[in-house]
Amino acid sequence: MAKILIKNSSKVQLFWNMQAFWAKKGEKMMERTILHLDLDTFFVSVERLVNPSLEGKPVIVGGMSDRGVVSTCSYEARKFGVHSAMPMRMARQLCAQAVFIRGDMELYSRYSRLVTDIIADTAPVYEKMSIDEHYLDLTGMDRFHDCQLWSHELRQRIIKETGLPISFGLSENKTVSKIATGQAKPNGELQVPTPYINDFLDPLSVQKIPMVGEKTYALLRSMGVEKIGTLRRLPPLAMERAMGKHGLDIWKKANGQDDTPVCPYQERKSISKERTFEQDTIDVATIKQCLARMVESLGFDLRSQGKLTGCVTVKIRYSNFDTHDMQQRIPYTAFDHVLRETVNGIFDRLYNRRMMIRLIGVRFSELVSGAPQLALFDDNAELTNLYSAMDKIKMRFGEQIIHRAAG
Repeated sequence: MAKILIKNSSKVQLFWNMQAFWAKKGEKMMERTILHLDLDTFFVSVERLVNPSLEGKPVIVGGMSDRGVVSTCSYEARKFGVHSAMPMRMARQLCAQAVFIRGDMELYSRYSRLVTDIIADTAPVYEKMSIDEHYLDLTGMDRFHDCQLWSHELRQRIIKETGLPISFGLSENKTVSKIATGQAKPNGELQVPTPYINDFLDPLSVQKIPMVGEKTYALLRSMGVEKIGTLRRLPPLAMERAMGKHGLDIWKKANGQDDTPVCPYQERKSISKERTFEQDTIDVATIKQCLARMVESLGFDLRSQGKLTGCVTVKIRYSNFDTHDMQQRIPYTAFDHVLRETVNGIFDRLYNRRMMIRLIGVRFSELVSGAPQLALFDDNAELTNLYSAMDKIKMRFGEQIIHRAAG
């Protein structure tokens, strides 16, 4: 589940009180209004803030070795056919004149949090989908404010306070708003009122629909479907027969249907593990081995869910039941070797009483969606493949089938 944050409980309570009021009067629930905000070529934009001389030049961010992959690239580089997830070797062949930069996840995480703080200061309910993407539920706001104007002012504030270009789409649900954002890029705004949703979607390629990857697109093309309008007019049963539930979901999105909520969540989403020792211990080597196992298990959970964590907490309970914890914000990641180093560092600072330990725990919070490869700008393809292979083995045979030696 994506991390969903709220500015304060009073705003959220007002939002839901409004919904309940109109429902109690027997009226139809008010039409939803969903805002999607997406930072344009986020990593490149941050690099240009740090180094303005990159402005206007083709810029490619990713692993620097030939075995690395492109994480993102500027619009100038895209004109040469470069795109994300492309092997860096191919990117160099297509656009040799580009400026190649090894990513700095710590820097990008800092700017991501800055944008999120601005949104949190303004919006009653928002959902942070990834490091550069947010959804806001503005339902009911039109009774007091012009939603398009409010969204425009929020976007201008983000640009002014961060210097980052950002685009938004505004419509009745997540799918249409996200597609609208894509059409508004770069650095633009687009509102799609409900009566015009089909007119907006119909001429677009089916590739614009979230969930439609290369394989799905190839299958749709083999069915003679290239535009969303063509897909919309197909019988839903035909899509379900061809692609199962996934096909039906895509058909609904092609028809502008998406009831996925932006739900208020009182606490930051997190995952955690704790271990109570059968006998209290002061053996640091044993404790760190246990911490390593926890990190490995939680890291696998993150990658399985397509999540990254931005905050690590370590908890210690001593034999006298005194409990202490310490947290540290980190660049977003889902990789064990990075998380294990962080956990060990926190433990070394936290464990300073040299008393027997009864319980230890690890928690990962500030979870966002994102490709784990974002955190591997400095690592080689072998390490990426190692994580992929280990995860596949665990998913097939169970998490306990394979472990790192450190655990």
